[in-house]
Amino acid sequence: MKSDQSLRKHLLQLLNEGEAHITFQDAVKNFPIDKAGLRPSGSPHSAWELLEHIRIAIEDILQFSTSKEGYVPLKWPDDYWPNAQAPHDSTEWKRSVSSVEKHVAAFSKLVADSERDLFEPFPWGDGQTLLREALLVADHNAYHVGQLVLVRKMVEQAA
Repeated sequence: MKSDQSLRKHLLQLLNEGEAHITFQDAVKNFPIDKAGLRPSGSPHSAWELLEHIRIAIEDILQFSTSKEGYVPLKWPDDYWPNAQAPHDSTEWKRSVSSVEKHVAAFSKLVADSERDLFEPFPWGDGQTLLREALLVADHNAYHVGQLVLVRKMVEQAA
């Protein structure tokens, strides 16, 4: 649809730019890995748990949005959160960050594809559309990136 190009542009900005908040890339840039597993006082999650939750959720939403067959829903909330409070090392942290970036890029490619109808419900869902999933990704990521920034500030100030 040519008429939805403006909407696609806005969705891509929402998915990839900071606009009214910090970007994912800026939130994780030079994160002190030795503090990634700390849960600051009052926080139910460590930075690692938040990062992994973002990764798991975007991967799930991407799979749902592209799978005509074979999609198996994750069990809420257990499957959406990591078992470990901290990464094993900086390589594991970097791998998770890279995975989030890769999945957001893949999802953005879906949104940018004018052959994909933003408003047509997925035949395998129960009314979900690409537009709904794009808004879900943007909203979910913004929420948890905000938490990640707060946890980061708290663990850095505690040092």
